[in-house]
Amino acid sequence: MKQYQIVLLKGDGIGPEIVTQAALVLKKAGEKFGFGVNFEEALLGGSAIDAAGTPLPAETVEKCKAADSTLLGAVGGPKWDSLPGEKRPEAGLLGIRSALGLYANLRPSMIFPQLRSASPLRDSVIGDGLNVMIVRELTGGIYFGERGRKTVDGAEAAYDTEMYSVPEIERIARVGFETARGRGKKLCSVDKANVLESSRLWRTTIARIGKEYPDVELSNLYVDNCSMQLVRDPKQFDVIVTSNMFGDILSDEASMISGSIGMLPSASLGSGKAGLYEPVHGSAPDIAGTGMANPLATILSAAMMLRSSLGETEAAEAVENAVSKALETVRTPDIWTEGTKKVGCEEMGETVQGLL
Repeated sequence: MKQYQIVLLKGDGIGPEIVTQAALVLKKAGEKFGFGVNFEEALLGGSAIDAAGTPLPAETVEKCKAADSTLLGAVGGPKWDSLPGEKRPEAGLLGIRSALGLYANLRPSMIFPQLRSASPLRDSVIGDGLNVMIVRELTGGIYFGERGRKTVDGAEAAYDTEMYSVPEIERIARVGFETARGRGKKLCSVDKANVLESSRLWRTTIARIGKEYPDVELSNLYVDNCSMQLVRDPKQFDVIVTSNMFGDILSDEASMISGSIGMLPSASLGSGKAGLYEPVHGSAPDIAGTGMANPLATILSAAMMLRSSLGETEAAEAVENAVSKALETVRTPDIWTEGTKKVGCEEMGETVQGLL
């Protein structure tokens, strides 16, 4: 029997609750499809600050590098908001992505038929459904560029630098094209080439790599136009590839089009097979400990792990189908509607397990 070593980074807020349920689903999937899953916990974010004085302990990096894959909950919360940038929980998240060389973030945004009414968009706009994949560059750009503060004309000023190299753009471009090749063969590259020099390099590099993929239709949009088009006509998009900051913003917009940010998973991948999987949503400290968190985005992230890092495609499909079936009868408060049973985090997880 195959055995997989998975690191659990439960993090902060609702992180421990949702990761626990996803881990139980992984265990159940392993029992059904003939593989074992061994879990090891490590610290990241605010919990790591409290326990070890740093948002990313060296031990956490070592454990993640040695594992087959990593499942993350969420990090951050008001408790640590007053800390300097490099000491905040979010610095741990950026650090683990960089340490593991995870340069590509895949964020699928889709609407389950059962949740169609939850979307703020009209049926006439959504049409037969929404299924957009956003490929976000993850370890470059403004989040990792030179930053600091200085005095300008006697006043305090701050700066953050957006910079991309050709190799960084090339590798994320290939992820975008390969992803589109396996889907609807349409790739939209999003930038701000009418203003930013980094975006001009981005656009010319994407165009050059596109010649290697003649079967994929390439288009370009400025980020402001793309933001508008996602609301006006989301069906036009198949795969979107974009920079770190633009991807951060656009993926959150796309998540709300789908009806609930609590439903969307993500995968962070690099040159190796292992990756880091996490829900798109944050730590939701306001509901932490109440049992009302929605674990489905984390469970769907576990399904992405099964498919992309562990190669257990049949198990991944079973988990996704179980989530879809669960939505027919039970809902957590964020997605509850009349006619369904309102349940908490644990019962939702148990329902998914029972449908596997």
